[in-house]
Amino acid sequence: MSLNDPVSVEDAHLARVYSKKPLTIVRGTGCLVYDAGGREFVDCAGGYGTCIVGHAHPRVVEAITRQASKLTSCHGSVYNDARADFVKKLTSIAPSELDRAFLANSGAEAVEAAIKIARKSTGRRQIIAVKGGYHGKTHGALSATWDPKYRKSFEPLLPGFSHIPFNDTEAAKSAVTTEAAAVLVEPIQGEGGVRISSLDWLALLRDLTRDTGSLLILDEIQTGFGRTGKMFAGEHFHVRPDILCLGKGIASGLPIGVTLAGDGLMGSLGKGEHTSTFGGNPLVSAVGAATIDALLEDHLVENAANVGRYFQQGLAKLQREHSVIREARGLGLMLALENRFDVYNLLQKGLDGGVLMLDAGRNVLRFLPPLCLDRSLVDRVVTMLDRLMELEQAARVPGQTIA
Repeated sequence: MSLNDPVSVEDAHLARVYSKKPLTIVRGTGCLVYDAGGREFVDCAGGYGTCIVGHAHPRVVEAITRQASKLTSCHGSVYNDARADFVKKLTSIAPSELDRAFLANSGAEAVEAAIKIARKSTGRRQIIAVKGGYHGKTHGALSATWDPKYRKSFEPLLPGFSHIPFNDTEAAKSAVTTEAAAVLVEPIQGEGGVRISSLDWLALLRDLTRDTGSLLILDEIQTGFGRTGKMFAGEHFHVRPDILCLGKGIASGLPIGVTLAGDGLMGSLGKGEHTSTFGGNPLVSAVGAATIDALLEDHLVENAANVGRYFQQGLAKLQREHSVIREARGLGLMLALENRFDVYNLLQKGLDGGVLMLDAGRNVLRFLPPLCLDRSLVDRVVTMLDRLMELEQAARVPGQTIA
């Protein structure tokens, strides 16, 4: 292996903080990506959900080219046309009354801003998060993230955070009091295994926060922008948050995070109290605007609902036919296949079969493809999974109990 190839260079010089797949991706188009040798893969990872409208979408490519030749840096202390165009389009599709945006560079930063807004506006300190939830790895967001494997090495974390069980009504009633500044929750837990909130539970959190004068913060970093078959996942539950955290797909893979709130809540932050050098970068803003255009003009939210339903039907058929599968679940094109075995080797076998997938815990396969996915590609993925599950089933000792 050459000392100048990407694998050698990254292994020699990058921090060893990622669990690397033996794959070097060099280009992509639509829902397909290609390695250095020209092998084609159906991309069911989508850059961990960042590639919403597909790789190398013409509107995105044009926006990057046009804006890069015009202006790539413009601090928030002055006005900018690309930024203004983006926030106008963003607030036009956001839940009503969430008409003020703080622009940052990642989903974790969006959560950090939400925590600050909640504490500053209410004068309270307690943030209630949810077991199984994931909100990022910066210190504030990590304090809300549940999994001890992310937290333990960096304690003590921020004080004032507690966690309640997911979908637990009585725990929510006990925890959400007049001491709480906010409840922070994902409508669908992504890293937690693509677990969907119940309609009653999310509505209860909305009622409890309203009754106690605390705030409801929805983390839609993974579920937003059409991923679940609606523009925002909160629409499935008929719940409108006080603060909405967004990230990942907004700018088609470029670094961005957005915190949305109403004028009163956002106005609790004074000038200089929370800013970002790169937030609202004109290049990212131009791509964000182009991404929204593509979502709307290509009808990708509707496609996510329709093709996602077809994909889930295929996964459900696999569940019926293979006892090694415990459950198929999800909404839109945020789907999961929970298995009765560790999926680590399955991810590699998927690459051999031409499909790039994600995990969400040791036994869950997760699918976050671009929203332009079509049925023919779904068939390729399901056929490959069917073959792998047959091999997994055959490899088990006769009479062996499946966990």
